[in-house]
Amino acid sequence: MDSLAEYKRPNDKVYELLKSGVLKAVKRGIYLPGPILGNQQPEPFLLANHILGPSYVSFDAALAYHGLIPERVFEVSSATTKATRKFNTQVGVYSYIHLPLPYYSFGINHVAFGDKQYGMVASPEKALFDKIIGSAGVVLRSAVTAYDYLLESLRMDEERLKELNIDEMESWLPNSPKKESLLMIIKMIKAL
Repeated sequence: MDSLAEYKRPNDKVYELLKSGVLKAVKRGIYLPGPILGNQQPEPFLLANHILGPSYVSFDAALAYHGLIPERVFEVSSATTKATRKFNTQVGVYSYIHLPLPYYSFGINHVAFGDKQYGMVASPEKALFDKIIGSAGVVLRSAVTAYDYLLESLRMDEERLKELNIDEMESWLPNSPKKESLLMIIKMIKAL
């Protein structure tokens, strides 16, 4: 809107640019260069950080990014301190799951995606914890059920699990939801 300040009705100009294909709408107030301009599009993770803030990419999207799960993820899921929401946009599906403070603030990394694009992404440890916390109905009562859930249901890479920073994960437990399930995850990883 700053670049359209000279117009009496900047919203009309935005509408005109959208209609002509110069801009493409992501959501109200967030626009990308349209097909006419052919400019490089931002990374989906960077876009996820801007669609709803504060937020960081986590859950399945971050697990796949870090190589913990083999599946390709088509929805970019993020954690936020705001209410849970979902956005179906022209450039993809973006979901946001509420996590409480102070737990929300642990394990967030500032990541370079290349070409001067940076975003906030959960560490592998935090993405794993977020997946457990954000999955309704997942209650892990033993290391065996944790093993079955991670390695059988989610098909996680056992070698990558062994590389996780257990000390950091344990430091988050006092402020974490679903403490018992997360403790079973830690016990299971230690036993690998």
